[in-house]
Amino acid sequence: MTKPIIGISGSVIIDDGGIFQGYRRSYVNEDYVDSVVQNGGVPYIIPFTEDEDVIKAQLENVQGLILSGGHDVDPHLYGEEPEQKIGATWPERDHFDMLLLKLAEEKGIPVLGICRGAQIINVAHGGKLYQDLSYRSEHTLKHMQGHTPSLPTHSMKVVSGSKLAEVLGETEFMVNSFHHQIIKEVAPDLIEVATAPDGVAEGIENKEGTVIGVQWHPEMLHRNKSVAFMNNLFKWVIDNAK
Repeated sequence: MTKPIIGISGSVIIDDGGIFQGYRRSYVNEDYVDSVVQNGGVPYIIPFTEDEDVIKAQLENVQGLILSGGHDVDPHLYGEEPEQKIGATWPERDHFDMLLLKLAEEKGIPVLGICRGAQIINVAHGGKLYQDLSYRSEHTLKHMQGHTPSLPTHSMKVVSGSKLAEVLGETEFMVNSFHHQIIKEVAPDLIEVATAPDGVAEGIENKEGTVIGVQWHPEMLHRNKSVAFMNNLFKWVIDNAK
């Protein structure tokens, strides 16, 4: 049986030294690739481009989509001006990821958004973000652990009966955390299905159960035996690929 091809939205990294200093390279972190391979799929890095015809052609070649992490989302996309603590934004990549998402939804293939990917899903559907977690008035946990990517550092609860709970097979567990932006308002056509102890929304899904976004990084946890069920997220994309 032919293994399904799973597209992973790519980013760009710029060399800061060596003989190619300043050179732009298309990339994703290797954990995304390994997570797809380990769970029976064929990873296909979708390199960033501004050419919409090329983006459409790229999406036609995959049967499932993973929206990867990266830059802060441009606040103009949810009706705000940039605040003091926002990080680097890249509007062109926002457009790239949102077009991939739109095309994937039209095609009916499964979509998994990770960290920024979850935020892109929320904003694309009309939701909003806090540009930095410090702008949230309620008590807020540390969500940027800054070390040991495979170490879960805060707990998580998932709504029983949700697609995310069905996929993971667990409703209470620990996750890693590498984000300073958080969801402020869940999009009206999405459902909040996972929450950190401070009330921050960290899991969203659509009503059809074909699009899932998680704020943590399951690809960095896929080798950690204590949370081996994180692999189920990638198995879900691969098993439902069309």
